[in-house]
Amino acid sequence: MQTSAVPDLAHTHARPVHWLATATAMAAVVAAAGLLQPESAIASQAGSQPGTRTAAAPAPDPAAVQLPLECGGAKTVVTKKASGDLDGDGSPETVAVARCDAGSGTPPSGIYVLALARGAGPRVVATLVEPAQKQSVGDFAVRDGVITATLLGYSSPEVPSCCPDEQEKVKWQWQGGKFVQSPGDEARSM
Repeated sequence: MQTSAVPDLAHTHARPVHWLATATAMAAVVAAAGLLQPESAIASQAGSQPGTRTAAAPAPDPAAVQLPLECGGAKTVVTKKASGDLDGDGSPETVAVARCDAGSGTPPSGIYVLALARGAGPRVVATLVEPAQKQSVGDFAVRDGVITATLLGYSSPEVPSCCPDEQEKVKWQWQGGKFVQSPGDEARSM
């Protein structure tokens, strides 16, 4: 019998106990990742800078608000939402991206800021993008008191509604008692 030049690897065979230990470790990592929350989902204290952390009342639920969309009998669909204290008052606001449920094509979206009214339920306090602007929303986030979005649009009426050919990155921030849109990158073709 000839001896092998390679060390004995008999101890490297995986046994069920090894697979069980690996599965347990992976489950622990996934569970820990699920417990972490992004900073933008936590409201700030009254008088503090927008986007700082503290526990507060829950953010307004877009499902509890009549959004100003004219859908001609179709349902309204909230496609994206994010929350945070945008105006530094200690109460979280919710920013909702919504459109009509058209079933095909790319219906235009609206971006709405929702807040809880004192002694009442949630209401729309600002419209950042009107559906009449015929834009849809790509990337979208609320972080550190700033709303960012990528608006998708059309260079001409001949461009099919399924395929926006322009995009513009924009952001809004609460300044002087209103949401101010910062100059975004130049619109560009996709």
